[in-house]
Amino acid sequence: MAQVKVFGRRDVWAGRQREISDLLQACLVEAWGLPEDKRFHRFLLLDEADWIVPGRSSRYLVLEIICFEGRGDAGKRALIRSLYDRVVPALGITPDDLELTIIETPRQNWGIRGMPGDELALTYSVTPPDSAG
Repeated sequence: MAQVKVFGRRDVWAGRQREISDLLQACLVEAWGLPEDKRFHRFLLLDEADWIVPGRSSRYLVLEIICFEGRGDAGKRALIRSLYDRVVPALGITPDDLELTIIETPRQNWGIRGMPGDELALTYSVTPPDSAG
């Protein structure tokens, strides 16, 4: 399970949500083995006055990836590398224009389909074999 929040300026990124979502999902599928149909992306696009980020360009994006614990350090590094390798060139931004945080929480802290996340049967692994820390 992973949910992604995308923060950026409305005047720069509005209308490009699907393009960005497709890039993010490709990285999550590649690095973490998420099923293609497990896509939970939210765009929080702000007016210029509400986006105070000194030293960053107008194209600056912030990603928050909220997920179950268990991916391991190697899995998190793989996702970070994939995001910088794919998203930066595809969107025509610099590495300084992309910042991300992976926020892990225990499965029991999630409520999904009417039950705690640790009681939920998933169709995919949260701990891929190559993600050992």
